[in-house]
Amino acid sequence: MDYENEKLIEFNQYLAGRKVAIIGLGVSNLPLIDYLYNLKAKVTVFDKTEVNDLDQKVVRKITNYGMGMSFGEKYLEKLVGFDLIFRSPSCLPTNPFLVAEAEKGAIITTEVEMVIELSPCKVIGVTGSDGKTTTTTLISEILKAKEYNVFLGGNIGTPLFTKIGEMTPEDIVVLELSSFQLMDMKISPNVAVITNITPNHLDKHENMEEYIDAKKRIFEYQTDEDLLILSYDNEITRGFQKEAHGKVMLFSSKSKLADGYMVDDGKIKYCENGLRSHILDTKEMKLRGVHNFENAAAAIMATKDLVDRQTACDTILQFKGVEHRLELVVETKDRVKWYNDSVSSSPTRTIAGLNAFNLRNIILIAGGYDKNLDYAPLAKPIVENCKELILVGQTSGKIEKAVKQELKNQNKKMKIHTCADLRETVKLAKSIAAQGDVVLFSPASASFDMFKNFAERGKIFKKYVKEIV
Repeated sequence: MDYENEKLIEFNQYLAGRKVAIIGLGVSNLPLIDYLYNLKAKVTVFDKTEVNDLDQKVVRKITNYGMGMSFGEKYLEKLVGFDLIFRSPSCLPTNPFLVAEAEKGAIITTEVEMVIELSPCKVIGVTGSDGKTTTTTLISEILKAKEYNVFLGGNIGTPLFTKIGEMTPEDIVVLELSSFQLMDMKISPNVAVITNITPNHLDKHENMEEYIDAKKRIFEYQTDEDLLILSYDNEITRGFQKEAHGKVMLFSSKSKLADGYMVDDGKIKYCENGLRSHILDTKEMKLRGVHNFENAAAAIMATKDLVDRQTACDTILQFKGVEHRLELVVETKDRVKWYNDSVSSSPTRTIAGLNAFNLRNIILIAGGYDKNLDYAPLAKPIVENCKELILVGQTSGKIEKAVKQELKNQNKKMKIHTCADLRETVKLAKSIAAQGDVVLFSPASASFDMFKNFAERGKIFKKYVKEIV
């Protein structure tokens, strides 16, 4: 007999005839249009993009379905009198229009929150300022290696809400969760991983406290049967231990843990009651950098009750990484290696990238959209690891100022260049690079000053490299 998800059936019955708002025509919300239409919900679609700039196939579908529409600068002014509102991650729950509707009794949710709420199976969620995608992908690959049916979603993969009906209790959902998705979430995954927390997205969040509180939602509603995995090395995540409701497991690359997982002396080790066992030799991994060894440890921890250690280790050893994350684009005849690390949208990510090479001959290309972050911590790693620095984008001035101050402090010199666009940075890097150098594109900034997202930025960087090198 086929499995029937009673919670989903009940929710679908609730939707019939209800006034439902879809805010944002991004990837996560597009599948909702057909789904809600088929359930006969009374839908209105909202997006801040002007109607002529939207995908016209989508606009025609909305029109043919007889759904309401509100597009453009004042798109939320018609958000009045709804029973249920699916918000996009970019529309924060602190938006006054959402707050007003919530006060009137509207349910404010997201596609990914409803996946956790209605899924009949175990849910593993991963968040953090850095390392989310690599850790989430590793968890998914480890589970698939053991032949689990895995649904990968959230910030990566495909929107899963319309896939809930395909899920059974034996399946596993794996989600990458951003602070924007977590902000108002009222349910937590069975297994929660927080890789680290450092300042990020402060151009959107009111302050660092709001950002941290959003991240805490991943474990806030766990029970004593659930598992929380934390970085011991990060002061903020280490402090979450006392707030946890379920079992806590720790990982570290800097401390000798009595219990937990360690990256130590080139090995991933498991420690229990002070006794250590070697799990994996990091020298055999295709991934590079201590931060990726930590991600691998977290993935082993998240799957340890589901997958045997050997399968997990074999999967990690074969894993080549995720696009735009310390991705080797090309190695030239004179052994110059070009790396695309476009995902690095904060100083901490770029610091991790620089440290992954343990070299002093890096030509760093950095800069981009300003998220109101502090670039002072980035200066010392640049001075200590880089041969020359090439800057582009809004944050060029901030990074240059921080690096010049550090050069002065250390009584050192370094050439710092500023370019008008990404193509120019690639041409300049080619002219500078000598035999054995590494050219690292790791912006330490978001992409929105010149590109739609980090993925577009990374693809264009790779295109320019392959054209010029």
